[in-house]
Amino acid sequence: MSDLLAARSQMAVSLAFHIIFAVIGIAMPVLMVIAERRWQRTRDPVYLDLAKRWARGTAILFAVGAVSGTVLSFELGLLWPRFMALAGPIIGMPFSLEGFAFFTEAIFLGVYLYGWERVSPRAHLLAGVLVALSGAASGIFVVIANAWMNTPTGFTFANGAFTDIDPIAAMRTPAALPQTLHMTLAAYAATGLGVAGIHAFLLLKNRTSAFNRAALTIGLLVGAPAAVLQPISGDIAARSVARRQPVKLAAMEELYETRAGAPLTLGPGIEIPYALSLLAFHDPHAVQGLNAVPRAEWPNVPLVHWSFDIMVSLGTYLALVGLWAGWLALRKRDVTMHRRFLAALAVAAPCGFLALEAGWTVTELGRQPWVIFGILKTADAVTPMPGLIVPFTAITLLYCGLAAVVSVVLYRQIIRSPA
Repeated sequence: MSDLLAARSQMAVSLAFHIIFAVIGIAMPVLMVIAERRWQRTRDPVYLDLAKRWARGTAILFAVGAVSGTVLSFELGLLWPRFMALAGPIIGMPFSLEGFAFFTEAIFLGVYLYGWERVSPRAHLLAGVLVALSGAASGIFVVIANAWMNTPTGFTFANGAFTDIDPIAAMRTPAALPQTLHMTLAAYAATGLGVAGIHAFLLLKNRTSAFNRAALTIGLLVGAPAAVLQPISGDIAARSVARRQPVKLAAMEELYETRAGAPLTLGPGIEIPYALSLLAFHDPHAVQGLNAVPRAEWPNVPLVHWSFDIMVSLGTYLALVGLWAGWLALRKRDVTMHRRFLAALAVAAPCGFLALEAGWTVTELGRQPWVIFGILKTADAVTPMPGLIVPFTAITLLYCGLAAVVSVVLYRQIIRSPA
């Protein structure tokens, strides 16, 4: 394995691990706030139990996410010094704001965890709301930094250096809104339906559990609307990619030649005529193919294409489950009495997180060979230090062990419900 591949693989493993904790940290506080609010209104002890369990889960995931996020910060500097030297003055702004949001979240999470008997009910609920808002803000600022890497703005580039830097203009990069919208909805959909799916599985074995019924309902309240809206945000994101990163779009659809009425390619070569042109531009005309750029500037086309198909397939399934939940709610049906729906929801539990991983694979691999699109190539940004296979192996083994420990702790603290 080359040092470049080892460095890229280490970042991929670190990001794939961290992103799970990041998205749960965005959405889980919303669930605990809803549970506490329902307890305040109904005084049903089930909701209080849910709020406390989800708060403990949020604290555990927050701690692990903080560690894995810190590792990523060090990796940016140690593995990609040329990138940080060049881009640091620009992406320092969103990263600084992310740090502010992170510390705000930590402060109010502490108030929430230890303030049950120490602050007023209204102040306690407000602390939970601030945890949810700061968690979402933290994710948004990080995604803005990544969006800038895809569509860099806010500077003049000359003689290999950035001048006339405008950090605010850089944060308003054209990819910022499509990416942050798509990612934030994905966090709520994955976490909400993930929680609902776990409790749907438990309800298939015991439909009388009030704890699981309440947890499933709150999970659907958060996850189902986000899953239904996600395809709309995906359309917005895809049209942004089509305009500003046409090579990435061509790789997503394995479109090797520029052609009029470009088809949408599904899986192993199933084509829908004109669909790609219509989706990308709302116009049945040409979409740029990979042949428009040198072969050296192509990403890993098969991996980008299959990752995109996986993301779209799983996202579509989640949207259908969300629509099914909405239809049952409109008909005032008890979802816990519909065994087929519970089974479909249980299947959906891991789908949102798998779609997230696939989506980030598309985002990152589709930009290759560039780390800053059109400006700095990944091969030119990597550290010259040799032997990068060693830290890659160590980090991978560490994360595997940490994932196992976290899974056991979460099961014991949150997922395992009362008999």
